[in-house]
Order: sequence, then structure tokens, then C-alpha cells
Amino acid sequence: MRWNWQQPDWPNFAYDATRLRGREDQFLKGAGILVGVMAHLDADDRQNLSIELLAQEAVDSSAIEGEILDRASVQSSVAKHLGIKADHRRANAAEAGAAELMANLFRSYGEPVSDAMLFYWHALLMNGRRDLADIGRYRTHADPMQIVSGALHAPKVHFEAPPSQAVPGEMGAFIAWFNDTGPAGPSPVSALTRAGIAHLWFETIHPFEDGNGRLGRAIAEKALAQGLGAPAITALAETVQRHRKDYYAQLQWASLSNRIDDWLEWFSDIALAAQQRTLDRVYFLLSKTKLLDRLRDRINVRQEKALIRMFAEGPDGFMGGLSAANYRTITDAAPATATRDLAELVELGALRKEGELKHTRYYLNLGE
Repeated sequence: MRWNWQQPDWPNFAYDATRLRGREDQFLKGAGILVGVMAHLDADDRQNLSIELLAQEAVDSSAIEGEILDRASVQSSVAKHLGIKADHRRANAAEAGAAELMANLFRSYGEPVSDAMLFYWHALLMNGRRDLADIGRYRTHADPMQIVSGALHAPKVHFEAPPSQAVPGEMGAFIAWFNDTGPAGPSPVSALTRAGIAHLWFETIHPFEDGNGRLGRAIAEKALAQGLGAPAITALAETVQRHRKDYYAQLQWASLSNRIDDWLEWFSDIALAAQQRTLDRVYFLLSKTKLLDRLRDRINVRQEKALIRMFAEGPDGFMGGLSAANYRTITDAAPATATRDLAELVELGALRKEGELKHTRYYLNLGE
């Protein structure tokens, strides 16, 4: 009996809830802080932040599986699915499907999980695929569902899921547990614990021919949102992407036993980091508003354009900072004009300068 689902205690996951209590409290406290800070954003900024988070989750969740989506196209498509005016950027089939899935997750976070919901999500995610036999339904192939690496002649099996004929029954048990353990269910389980178990359980069953990782992370997001009672997106996939290697290692280790304390602690730490990243984004938006208000009528059109472009890169900013050459590209300014503009922005406290001569770089100065 190599895998967790082959063991006699499956799927009765065992863990010590007291080891997670501090993290659960921290998550709820962070949610309260986030709600309070969000209240300081105007309606447009709140709306744009939701679109940005949903799009980023779709892009990063796909990137974890090695599929690259265009963020701007996904963002435009998410906005349209939420009924918000957007540009006419065309998304390809994969981008459109991923965007619609995230929009549906956001709108229907409180609804119970069902086979039909998962089939709909899978059909969206596999939009445009022609290489799969089973789209919008659980897998039916007779071959083992394995996660492997290495050469074809000597593959290394990292995990093998239950056989296809067992999937409907396994998913029936999973769905019943998920709905029973929601905040309004007969056996509620705290948010981080429920999301962590849901993700691991779903990934263990691996019910679809493809897309299981992305759907499993969407289910975890749904569990977290239900735990908070709000359509919250916690940047989970974005944070997992930053710890991708460790994520796969943790999942593989957790697939060997139904004692899952280590997995739940790791997942909870990732969820808390994701929540903090979302909070950092909100603070970043507030800083943007504060800075631009302070500089109103004190900077020229070129300088404003460059600052807005820098803010568009998000809290992490330009990789390696803004150079004078970048500034000229953004603003079409002559070299001497660019030098003068940048010096003024430093003097006004909008930018901070690092380095000298050709190594000079500029960064947003949000502490002023």
C-alpha cells in the first residue's frame, strides 16, 4: 500500500487541530484588517483590484503547470465576464476559459460544490483543447493516472491516483465532505484546515484527464472565501508559484500517509503569505493615490505617465529599477529632458535614486 488512498484509514485524514489554531486566528485577523483597509479604496480601485487579483490567479495557476497566459488578455476577459467595461483585447481559448472560471468562482463562491460545477469549470479550463477524450466529465481511461518525470523508457513515478472506475465514488465522498464542512454545514471546519484538506484530497483523486492542479487550487480558494464569508481572492496560486518546487514536494510527501499535520502547516503558511501579499497590494494602491494626490499640479505630463507606468508593475516594481533609458522609452523624452524630469521626481520625494552614472536606477518612494 504505497499511496494514501490505498491505506485502510483513507480518507480519514488525521491532524492535530491545536497546531493550526494560531494560524487560523491569524488568518481571520488578517481578513479583518484587509476589509478595513479596503474600505479606504474608492469603488474603482476596489473593482480594479478584484479584476487584477482574479487575472493574476488565473495566470499563475496556469504557470505552475507550465502553461503561459497573457496577463493583460486574461484581465480584459475577467472584466468582461464580471460585466465591467474593458478594452477589446482578444484572448485565446485558454485565456478566455481561465478568465471565465475565475469570474465564476468569484461570483458563486458561496454555492456548494457539485459534479456539475466541476464539470463546468473543467470545460472552461480545457477550452479549445482537442487532445483530450474526457472534457467536462471525470476521466474514463483505463491507463493508470500517474505523475511521472524522467525518460520515457525509465519514468520516475511521483504519484499514482485511484483508477478511473473509482473516481465517481471518490468524488461523491469528497463533495459530500466539502459541503458538510462549510461554515453553514452540519460539521464546519475552520478555513485554513478545510482549504488544505480539500486541496490535498482533490489532488489525490486527480479526477480529470488534465487540469487537476488548477481546479484543486480553485477549490482551495473557494474554501477560503467561504470561510471568510466574502468573495475574497487570497493570491494563493501567485504565492504557490513562488514556492513551486516545495509545493510539489509537499504534495508528494503528503500522498504517502493520511497523517497530514506537516501538509496543513505548510499550506496554512502559504495561505497566510498569500493573504499578506493581497494586503500589500491594497496598501500599494493607497500609497499610489496618496502620492499622486500630493504631486497634483507639481509634475508634468511625462512625469505622471512614468509614475503611472511604474505603479502598473505592482508592488514588486520594475525588475532592477527604472533607468533613464526606460524613462525615455515611456515618455519619448529627449535625454536631457529625461535627466531633468527624473531629478525633479527625486527632489519631490516621488522616486529614490540608487547607483551612479549608467548604473543609476530609480524606485518608487512610497515611504514619503
